[in-house]
This record gives sequence, C-alpha cells and structure tokens, in this order.
Amino acid sequence: MTAHLIGLLLGTEEDWPTAYEGIVGRVGAIDYRGERHELATERILNEPFDLRYRPRYDLVIDRLAWWYDVPREWLKKIALMDGAYLLNNPFTFQAMEKHSAYCAMMRLGLKVPETWLIPHKLPPDNPRYLPTAERYNAPFDLDAIAAEVGYPLYLKPFDGGQWVGVSRVRGSTELHRAYDESGERLMHLQRAIEDFDVFTRSLSVGAETVVMRFEPDRPLHDRYAVAHDFLTPELGREVVTISRLVNAFFRWELNSCETIVKGGDAYPIDYANASPDLALTSLHYYFPWAIEALVRWTLFCAATARRMDVALDLEPYFAVGDRDDLSYEEKLREYRRLADAHFQLDEYEAFGAEALPHLHELVVEYVAGADFDRLLVDTVRETFPPHEHEQFVAHYRGLLGSWVLDQK
Repeated sequence: MTAHLIGLLLGTEEDWPTAYEGIVGRVGAIDYRGERHELATERILNEPFDLRYRPRYDLVIDRLAWWYDVPREWLKKIALMDGAYLLNNPFTFQAMEKHSAYCAMMRLGLKVPETWLIPHKLPPDNPRYLPTAERYNAPFDLDAIAAEVGYPLYLKPFDGGQWVGVSRVRGSTELHRAYDESGERLMHLQRAIEDFDVFTRSLSVGAETVVMRFEPDRPLHDRYAVAHDFLTPELGREVVTISRLVNAFFRWELNSCETIVKGGDAYPIDYANASPDLALTSLHYYFPWAIEALVRWTLFCAATARRMDVALDLEPYFAVGDRDDLSYEEKLREYRRLADAHFQLDEYEAFGAEALPHLHELVVEYVAGADFDRLLVDTVRETFPPHEHEQFVAHYRGLLGSWVLDQK
C-alpha cells in the first residue's frame, strides 16, 4: 500500500474544496497496475518553514500563491528541493503572465487580436526612474497608438486577472480617462472583436477541457450558459486545442482560456489565469465536471508519480510555429499532438478506466445526495443576501438537478 497526501492551499473558498474532499474520501483506496494506493487530503496552513524540512505532500493544489508571497515561496521550495507536484507551476505563472502568453501565442500563429504594450501612467517609486526616463524614454502619442490598434478596444493590465482594471474604450476621451485611472499598472491596448458569434470560456484540468458559452456582461451567477453544440465540431476542437496548447506550453494544469469566435475564426483573448473560476455559484451545471476532472487528474499524478518539470521546453512548439510550409490547421494538429503527449493522454485515459471506473457514477450519486445539497445551501447563504436565499437555492438545485438527470 502506497499512501499519498494531497495538500490544498486555499483562500476563502469552501465550495469546491469541500466537494473535492468529499469525492476523494468516497473513492478511497485505488488499484493501478498491481499496486494499491491510499489517498488523503489536507488543508495547508501558512507558517514559517525551515528551507531544509521535508514536506509530507505528494501533490499540492494551489489557489493562493498568485497573490500571497508566503505560500508562493513555500511552493518554490518544495518544488526545487523535494520534488512535490504542483497545480500550478509558481515559476511560470510568476514570470509568464498574460503579456508573455500573448507574445508566445502570436509566434505560434494563433489569431490574437492587435495588441500593444504601453508604459504605465504613473512612474514606479524608484529614485532612478526620472534620470533614466529623461535619457531613454521616448515620448509617445497614445491616440496614435489607439488609432493603430483600432476602436473599440480594451485597455487592460498586462498581468491582470478576474477582469480587474479592464476598460472597454470607444474613443479618445474614454481612452485618456481610463489610462489616467490605470496609475502604476502596465497596460495593454487590445482591439475588441465586434459583432462576434460566441464568447467562450474553456476550463482545463490537466488532460481534460470543457468549453462553455460565456456571457461576461451578465451577473456572475448567470455568465455560464447551459448550452450544447454552440460550436461546430471543427471550431470546438480548435478552441480545445488552443487551451491545451497554452497549458502544455507553459506547464499549467488548472487554467481557463477565453476565446471569441467570429465568422469561423477563433480569437484567443485571455489565457493566463492562475486561479480560474471553480465556484459552485458561477459554474453551477459545470461544477460537477470540474470536481470530477480535478479528482481524476490529481489522483493520476499522485498514483503514477508524474514528474513536474519546473523549466519549460519551448523549442518543439517554436519548431512548428516557425514553419512556413504548414497551414494553420496543420500547425494546430501538431500542437494538439504535443499537448496530448505532455499530458500523457493515453496513459491518463487508461488510468481512469482501470483505477477509477466508477468515478463518474460516484460523482453523480454525490451531487444527487444530501451532503452536496447542504453544501449548496451553505454556499448560497454565504454568497447572497438573506432575501435572495430562497430564490437562489431553488435556482441552483434546478441547474444541478438538470445535470444529474442529463448524466442518467
């Protein structure tokens, strides 16, 4: 019997961790290739640590280090010194933010909208800035750059997330107001895709991806539409491939990607989210899929001792992207092959069939049961004001009930 401890590095969320812990507990010990594996979870406390101490965790799901320095540096220690497996890689998420992702995906030939980086409105708090700027910072015409990008456009932080600091800009007055308000943030100007057919958000967990129709202008509880077949099979595969490519390229395993589809073309606009949305109240119908995929992937990584590569290996992707003899479709096929190899897709599917053949049935039973209903009610009460509790309990029970019926 081999024991595996999975650590959860959390902020304030209670919904998905409770569901994840509940499913792992129901799975119990598993058998794979003649060996028995016992799996347990533990929520991690942030505290001082000796750099030479040995952690007990085989794998850590990180939802905190993207903004909190103490756990970030702890994760780096256990990755570099102890070989712990991390979701996600703190090294690449710290260095490879949205700006790096845009640059890399442009080189690989993806249809990223016209994008410019502009200096921050307010200078950094550094005494060396002013003499450096006087010597070497070239003056620039913000309106001229905006004209080059084209209106309407988005002004958004080069490393932001959760739509913080993002402004839709329709003209010069709005542009200057939004730029003035950006302060010390380094910003992108990116052309907006107008009159698009569909806005998608794809959530990836390891080797699995679900593509959801997303309505960013709606209230949080109503942004993910329960919709099927809203993309052609070809476009659906392209959007999934883009998401898998991004994740394999940067060694990310828990990430979301936003892609706008217009006239048969897929335009990726946002694909670096260190802590993607896993909330029950926003994912609703898709929440069970996310938890099931997270359980399957983390148990696969733990039981097979999957190795985490801290460093990136970008050359195989650039070797494809730089070829002039390949069409866009041929490059996508090569990227998908590379991504599937990185995520060990064949072995992952074999693991699921052998070690977790009843996982989906178990998840359906859990979501239909009393424990999950209590979690749902508690989450609604913590999320919405008292006068909306009854309405939203009924709302989410209906959506999750529909999911259960669809599985049966």
